[in-house]
This record gives sequence, C-alpha cells and structure tokens, in this order.
Amino acid sequence: MSGAPAPRHPSASSTGGRLNWLRAAVLGANDGVVSTAGLVVGVAGATDSRGTLLTAGLAGLLAGSISMAAGEYVSVCTQRDAQRAALEVQRRELRARPEASREALEEELERRGLSPAVADAAARELSAKDAWRAHARVELGIDPDDLTDPWRAAAASLCAFTAGALLPLLMIVLPPPSWRLPVTITSVLATLALTGWTSARLGASPARPAVLRNVIGGALAMGVTYAVGSLLGSVV
Repeated sequence: MSGAPAPRHPSASSTGGRLNWLRAAVLGANDGVVSTAGLVVGVAGATDSRGTLLTAGLAGLLAGSISMAAGEYVSVCTQRDAQRAALEVQRRELRARPEASREALEEELERRGLSPAVADAAARELSAKDAWRAHARVELGIDPDDLTDPWRAAAASLCAFTAGALLPLLMIVLPPPSWRLPVTITSVLATLALTGWTSARLGASPARPAVLRNVIGGALAMGVTYAVGSLLGSVV
C-alpha cells in the first residue's frame, strides 16, 4: 500500500532567501533608527521647540524611507535584469549546443562532489525533464521561477526604515523638554543593541561585536550631531 506523499520542505535556497530578507529588514530598521536619531538629537542641540523637532524628524523619516526604497528598487531591478540576461544566454546556448551544455552541467555536478557516473545520469535526467531550469539552477544559481520582485523589495525597505525611524522621532517629541534627550538616547541605544544582536543571530555570528559596533556607532552619531547642533544654535 502506498503512503501519502512526503511533505515538501523548504529548499536551502528559499530558506536562505528568507533569512536574507529578514536581515535586510533588520538592517533597514537599524538605518532608520541611527539616521533619524542623529537628525533629531542634532536639532535638539539647537532648539527645544517640539514643532521644529517634529518637522525635522518627519522630513528625515520621509526623505530617508523614500531614498532607501528608491535605492532598493533600482538595485533589485539591475540585479533582475542581469539575471534575465544570463538566463536568455543560457537558453540560446541550449538551443545551439544542447550536447555541450549537457556536458557542462555534468562537469558542474562533478565539481560539486558527484561521481562521474552519477553526474552523467543526473545531468541526462535533469536535461530530459527541463534542461533550461536545470542549467539555470545548477550552473547560474538562479531560480527562473523565483526572481526578486523590485516593488516588494522597495516596499520592505521603506517599511523597515520607517519602523526604525519612528522610535527616535516619538521619543524626542513626546516627553517633556527635560526628559527628551535622556529618553531618546537610552531608547535608541537599547534598540541598536537589540538590532545588533538580532542581525548577529541571523548571520550565525558572535553577538557581542555586532552589539558593540551598533551601540558605539549610534552613540557617536548622536554625540557628533548634538555637538554640531549646540554649536550652531549658540551661534545663531
């Protein structure tokens, strides 16, 4: 009696892709925290006007998020165009030299550790089923059915940056004037420690260096902008 079909598990490439998206979201949020915190803390060094702080923070949030989204869109479009061009070249080579292409696939499989006999059988079977997709996935490392969507990448980048930027913006305008800087600096450094730890965990790397880099970088950014804002505020 035949059993039920085995459940399909996510491939290593799809799992890696999801991790890359998650890491990108964490780093996008981190950028939003640092850039907006530096901006509003710098303005706070020059003025304690809630309206001015809110205006500056919103301007920084909108400019940063749109810039990040546009940059991500252009980057992913360029990557996808390059992938499509490589796939088209592969398609033409298969039409022009199918046997040479099969041998190239066999060589790639051997390079990855298969014995010559197994590589030959695998290359023939893969080529018989769907030669173009087999060559694309094995030789180029591209899944033709899973090219990155630039609009989704841009939206994810915009949302991640905005989520990160909202924290310092709210922390600088909601508390009373005497509490604004301590609350903002404390919350920003705590968030940077969390994003540093998260990115390290996702990348399977030591957390301590990532946390220290994030916290020191954020503290330095806020310290420099606050000093500049205080200097300009006193001059003006």
